[in-house]
Amino acid sequence: MKNMTMVSSNTILKKAQEGGYAVGAFNAENMEMVQAIIAAAEELKSPVIIQTTPSTVSYASLELFCGMVSAEAQKVSVPVVMHLDHGNSFELCKQAVMAGYTSVMIDGSKLPFEENIALSKKVVAVAAEAGVAVESELGIVGGKEDSHEVSDKDAIYTNPLRAKEFAEQAEIQSLAVAIGTAHGFYNGEPKLDFDRLKEIRSAVTIPLVLHGASGVPDDMVRQSIELGICKVNFATELRVAFTKGVRQSLESNAKMFDPKIYNAAGREEVKKLVKEKMHVCGSVGKA
Repeated sequence: MKNMTMVSSNTILKKAQEGGYAVGAFNAENMEMVQAIIAAAEELKSPVIIQTTPSTVSYASLELFCGMVSAEAQKVSVPVVMHLDHGNSFELCKQAVMAGYTSVMIDGSKLPFEENIALSKKVVAVAAEAGVAVESELGIVGGKEDSHEVSDKDAIYTNPLRAKEFAEQAEIQSLAVAIGTAHGFYNGEPKLDFDRLKEIRSAVTIPLVLHGASGVPDDMVRQSIELGICKVNFATELRVAFTKGVRQSLESNAKMFDPKIYNAAGREEVKKLVKEKMHVCGSVGKA
């Protein structure tokens, strides 16, 4: 088995774009979730992206999460990407690049169009020197983005023509689009604007990213991929899965006190869920 080191998201997303599938991007909150995600990828021979948000890295650190992912990535034969999700400043993106992340997202979606471009270009310039890919967002995904609440009335869908202009001027490697998804779970079934996604795909040549996929029915995720989505983000569902495993383990034995035992139960639940999502993304066997 050939051991892998962490790779740039640009490489695997371009391959996904050409192959008509998507790569799952899974948010990790601790060591067990990192282990679960990479183990699932290795078993299914799937490329994989592990992400951390600003609140996650403030809980631990960029270096700690990058170190864990790097250590696990060296044990497997599949490509693993370490990605900063919803980077909220140039400084944090730069720190992530310096810490060893192989992909970063700069989220300037709440800024005016020109300012979003300028911020993205600034991050691209720093990241390019280290061979790190950059994702940006145009339009605002509803729900909760890390610690920021976005209500439905504030949600702005991505404009296809502006998306083309943005991608070309910002010189980013992937673009997160707003087509009706939300962060967190949904009240009722989400309504995704597939016609808008078709228009964006026709206008934009770089890989497209779908945020807020937790709670989106699998058939809708598959349809999004058929229409050009190359990266699908999952976060909330993984947290729920991990907590479910831990809670069941603790409830099954009132005398339980060893974190290794109940955290292992959480790890198994996350691994099971990640494998399911990899099948939905169509990335199985694509490593």
